[in-house]
Amino acid sequence: MTQAVPPSTAGETTSDVGSRSASGQPLIEIRGVSAGYENKRAKTRLIALRDVTLDVYPGEFVAIVGPSGCGKTTLINMIAGFIKPLDGTITIAGREVDGPGPDRAMVFQDYAVLPWRSVYNNVKFALENRRPRPSKADMRDRITKALDMVGLIGFEDALPYELSGGMRQRVGIARALVSDPEILLMDEPFGAVDAMTREAMQAEFEKIIAETGQTVFFITHSIDEALTLADRVIVVSNRPGRVREIVDVDLPRSRFDEGVKGSARFAELRGYIWGLLQAEALGAKVGGGAS
Repeated sequence: MTQAVPPSTAGETTSDVGSRSASGQPLIEIRGVSAGYENKRAKTRLIALRDVTLDVYPGEFVAIVGPSGCGKTTLINMIAGFIKPLDGTITIAGREVDGPGPDRAMVFQDYAVLPWRSVYNNVKFALENRRPRPSKADMRDRITKALDMVGLIGFEDALPYELSGGMRQRVGIARALVSDPEILLMDEPFGAVDAMTREAMQAEFEKIIAETGQTVFFITHSIDEALTLADRVIVVSNRPGRVREIVDVDLPRSRFDEGVKGSARFAELRGYIWGLLQAEALGAKVGGGAS
């Protein structure tokens, strides 16, 4: 695995401005992980990821970008404990992942809300099977805090069909936050909303993570979104996906302050990552992503 960062135009180092936490022991350790899917009828195996090694540190925001079908969602599902790797190991805080756990929460691309439940009860769902189960007073306080963080106070009794797409996705984020997980796993969480709502939710989410200090593993197809939110951007190759390059985002926060997204450094990083992805896209067309 290589690590390369285009030279900074302003002389900053990544330890100065890019990363909230990139020292000490990794929280997530991915070692030599390969993953694939069996087609029993055709007696073939599709390899989605091959020999992925990666560290994610406590409090770090890592974004994953890569061509469609390169195994990004497979990787996040393995970290979540939904599926197991064919080879290699994934550990969290030194313990090997063998299934879902309360230290992780997932936010999906689609609006994963229960249509018969109110906003309040959708968020409450995340606490109902916790052991030990929180008291009613504690549960109420935690739900109210989570709803406040995502701007849904006043909509507690609304049903999902009464909400906009952006508001429904806020319900999903609140449900992830309410259990106070150490790690947030996010699979294109803003991909289904319009451009204006997406940018507003990015700004809100940056503030939320600055407050909670949670570790975030975030999949996106948008280079701009990755640069706006992440401390590091992991560029994944065509299928079978490998870590092509790791790019440190040495931009000051807040990334929504005037001038950051319009800066020469932002444009330079964007062009650099686009060049990597463009090479992978061309490779997919020529070789079909096989190896």
